[in-house]
Formats: sequence, C-alpha cells, structure tokens
Amino acid sequence: MQNVRRYADIIASIEGLMWLGLAWSISISMYKGSTEPTVAMLFVIGALVLISWAHRPMRYLLGRYHIRKRRTDMWIHTLALPLLLAMFFHIMLEAIVGSAWLPPKMLLFNFLASAGWMTFVMTLFIKFVIHSVKTSGR
Repeated sequence: MQNVRRYADIIASIEGLMWLGLAWSISISMYKGSTEPTVAMLFVIGALVLISWAHRPMRYLLGRYHIRKRRTDMWIHTLALPLLLAMFFHIMLEAIVGSAWLPPKMLLFNFLASAGWMTFVMTLFIKFVIHSVKTSGR
C-alpha cells in the first residue's frame, strides 16, 4: 500500500511539472513571438501520454484511487488556486498601479502555479518523512 502512495506522489508531481512546463512554454512563446517552445512541450506531453497509455501496467496504475486523489490535489495546487489568486492580484494591482506597470496575466499565473506546485511537492515530502519516522519507530 505504501508503494502505491509513493507511486501516486511521483506521478502527480511529474504531471504537475509537465503542466507547469506547458504554461511556461506559452509565456516563452509569447515573449519570443514564436510557437516553437509550446509545440515542443506539447510533443513531450503527447509522448508521455502515449507511453503511459500503451504501457499496460502504467495504465492500471493510473486508474487507482490513490493516484486519482493525488492528481486532484495537484490540480488544486497548480491550477485552481493560482487562477483565482492571479485574477485577484491582477485586478488589485491594476487598480492601484495602473495597467502600464503590470506583467501579463499569464506570467503572474505561472509564478503562482510554480509556487503552488512547490508547495504540493514539499507537502508530499513532509508527509513521506513523517510516515517514515512513524514506521521506523514501531
């Protein structure tokens, strides 16, 4: 059971990192004026999805409850909260400073999503350490 949780943590962390890579590649594409970074990241994500779909044990592993639960936690940390916070901070900064001083909304979302992903990974690491200490004390 512990291995399933560890796999779930690793899979959710990697998936969050993939989505962060896509979000940052969109910002880089907007900055450069070229779609190459976004297309490259989409190819990487597509290859990983194809491999995980074609590999039978991985397909079974991804359907387990713990992995779905961890992936939901990851989505909350890297998408839901950063979207709401980015919108709130952008509106507040626009009202205070004006629109000339503000970075694009996507860049603000990327910073908040990166911070959310780091919070998610650190939370998983702290849970792993606490669980390891509890099981080694028995």
